[in-house]
Amino acid sequence: MTYRAPVDDMVMAMRVAGLDDALAEGLHPDLSLDLVRSVLEEAGKVAGDVLAPLNRVGDTHGTRLSDGAITMPPGFREAYQAWAEGGWNALAAPEAFGGQGLPALLNAACLEMWNAANMAFALGPLLTVGAIEALTAHGTPELQQTYLPRLVSGEWMGTMNLTEPQAGSDLAALRARAERAGDGTYRITGQKIYITYGEHDLTDNIVHLVLARLPDAPAGTRGISLFLVPKFLVNADGTLGERNDVRCHSIEHKLGINASPTCTMVYGDAGGAIGWLIGEENRGLACMFTMMNNARLGVGLQGVALADRAYQQALAYANERRQGRVPGQTDDGMAPIIRHPDVQRMLMTMKAEAMAARLICYMTAASLDRHHAAADPAARKTAHERASLLTPVAKAYSTDIGIEVASLGVQVHGGMGFVEETGAAQHLRDARIAAIYEGTNGIQAIDLVTRKLPLSDGATVAAEIAAMRRTVGRVTSGGDAAFGAMAARLRDAVECLDRATAFMARGLKGNDPDAVLAGATPYLRLFGLARGGTALADLALASHAALQGGDADPAHRGRIALARFYAENVAVGAAGLEAVVMGGHGFVADAGLALAS
Repeated sequence: MTYRAPVDDMVMAMRVAGLDDALAEGLHPDLSLDLVRSVLEEAGKVAGDVLAPLNRVGDTHGTRLSDGAITMPPGFREAYQAWAEGGWNALAAPEAFGGQGLPALLNAACLEMWNAANMAFALGPLLTVGAIEALTAHGTPELQQTYLPRLVSGEWMGTMNLTEPQAGSDLAALRARAERAGDGTYRITGQKIYITYGEHDLTDNIVHLVLARLPDAPAGTRGISLFLVPKFLVNADGTLGERNDVRCHSIEHKLGINASPTCTMVYGDAGGAIGWLIGEENRGLACMFTMMNNARLGVGLQGVALADRAYQQALAYANERRQGRVPGQTDDGMAPIIRHPDVQRMLMTMKAEAMAARLICYMTAASLDRHHAAADPAARKTAHERASLLTPVAKAYSTDIGIEVASLGVQVHGGMGFVEETGAAQHLRDARIAAIYEGTNGIQAIDLVTRKLPLSDGATVAAEIAAMRRTVGRVTSGGDAAFGAMAARLRDAVECLDRATAFMARGLKGNDPDAVLAGATPYLRLFGLARGGTALADLALASHAALQGGDADPAHRGRIALARFYAENVAVGAAGLEAVVMGGHGFVADAGLALAS
């Protein structure tokens, strides 16, 4: 089963997520809808024709480590070179360093395509984008001039080195050391694990961003610094010099993304790897979070991507596979399984949840663009806070959806989904990691309720809920029978979210950590249901307006039906989630007894 990018759906989602408003306000003066569509169509060709055929190859072949060097699967190096030469790595990068300076929203749609076609391939460029962001925001002019042009072009790739054997999510436990060398450089020693693309043969140099501690650093996260440590040192003329004191010790054998080399990296076997400080000493975590926040949206898009890929494959299979008979059938043969109501329910769930997650991720990207492009400082601040609020939802909700939709894809295939030949199982295996890395989804939920709900004393989340209510009001006044019970069901979901948000606010102010932390994950899911459902309603309203204006594209009626399905079949779970958020934390006191028995 190949992959074809759903360009029409992507363009509509981008418009609803904020592109139309941004274009109308002149935030992207050199951009037009025609250009957006043109870029996405070309990206779709690369994704479908170049990257997707290597997905199965990479899964079965994996990566090979020999004498510290990793060989990528057949075809990957050639595909990467063609991809980079096409300028895709530079799409949203700064123009000052060779980038095209296009909006994050446009790049988000392309990131979805790369990951849908071949997630293991797309992981390397995803981290390079984060390295570009961190270096652009916090690097010295000298580091920027040396490294950014080649990172932007894709000639070199970047990594993110946080995790250590004793320090996963708890970065305060980091032990990697940095010593001042006296010449403006540092010597880095220590071990890092789970380093994506820590070693490979796609590029001649790899630029590692590494968290480490100075000898006199304060304890905890306040004592972490960020360093740029290249695989090869760079000479004054820009050519590559000596190999740095960093090596890949081993690679992990994983459940999925087998073509992505996940490395254990060792720094300082021969006295210390040479590194350069990024930002200020002991302020590295703030610099790294520039990279991590970028990566979290990218990971959310991985969830969207695999959900859409699994849906496409399940839809094709359901149209081809014949089994049983359906009510009203007049011929003697077996019916395609897509005619069975339960299979239709599964496919509708897959498509609706994938689109809801896509809209949330695209809204996050559009807010990031507004933060960078708006002229008014107050507007930039509002956009930044909205992006901050939506980022944990985009990451966690979308990756949960990726797993659930990929699992439904296996179910649609039946027994054929449980064997590897169809490829449905690979989507589920690949999707499973996305809920874990770049901060587990539980951590995203805690971040949402403890750090993001209090933004501007609650005004940011209040504004988001108000926007959802406005959408419900527009659906109500639309009066179209095709909307069904969409308005009523979404109104219920938004009110559930509002009450749960007030409950969380009281818990934060009343110092009730058990209630807040125990309810964080169901709260994030509730947020995703309400925000995703109302975003789908916005999409339905846009399609309704297009139909009223004479656009007879049948996809518009399909989008209305999809939004109605989500509201009436998925968003109705909001009431149960509200009950868990507000009353389900009583288990904490009894957990010790129950889990020990």
